[in-house]
Amino acid sequence: MKKIMLIAITALTVLSFSASAQITSTKSMKKVLFVVTSNDKLGNTGEKTGFWSEEFAAPYYELLDQGVEISIASPLGGQPPVDPKSADPASATEDTKRFDADKVLQEKLKNTLKLSTINQKDYDAVFYPGGHGPLWDLVEDKSSIALIESFYTNNKPIAFVCHAPAVLKNVKVKGEFLVKDKKVTGFTNAEEEAVGLTKVVPFLLEDALTQNGAKFSKGANWQPYAVADGLLITGQNPASSKLVAAKLLQELK
Repeated sequence: MKKIMLIAITALTVLSFSASAQITSTKSMKKVLFVVTSNDKLGNTGEKTGFWSEEFAAPYYELLDQGVEISIASPLGGQPPVDPKSADPASATEDTKRFDADKVLQEKLKNTLKLSTINQKDYDAVFYPGGHGPLWDLVEDKSSIALIESFYTNNKPIAFVCHAPAVLKNVKVKGEFLVKDKKVTGFTNAEEEAVGLTKVVPFLLEDALTQNGAKFSKGANWQPYAVADGLLITGQNPASSKLVAAKLLQELK
């Protein structure tokens, strides 16, 4: 009888410990919101745009593989557009190949949350992938502007890569541009000129952030370069995506 009781007590202890560990694990899991564009028009060119797949995929898997829970939102909700040029097999990476084959993620992308329904209290950080799409919708989107401000003023990391830092253009904190006196980077004037779109985009990211008082710095064209200034993390171009994710993970620890 004593043996049976001992076995029962041991089993209950193990179950209790397991349940406790599971609760602790769930509580400690970080949650990051990805915000992508809903715009698929490249100005008046008649060409398509959207978010750049590498800038989404590389950080997504970098965070996911570290146990981060990721939600995705867009201004219109539902399926966001992927820039067709970023899907060119010639520019494929291991992350974009994984992205293309990831049926779970593709289904998740079909059902992105509507940005206006998002509450920063539900997340530990926010990440914006680039692509030219955000220049026409997220830059002016009131929900996006308010959300970034809310994350920042509640001491939560905000991260952007390539063209995504452009969405900071109209974000203010206590009446001042958020980027004022902050170290930032993003898609440079030289890189925009190299892709032949300086006359197409509504504004040049480097100029806009500099005019708002940012301490803009940059590396060589197309080379990985990212900077962090407290909670604000920015990357220069597609090659900088993983650097931004790594800096974001550091802030989340």
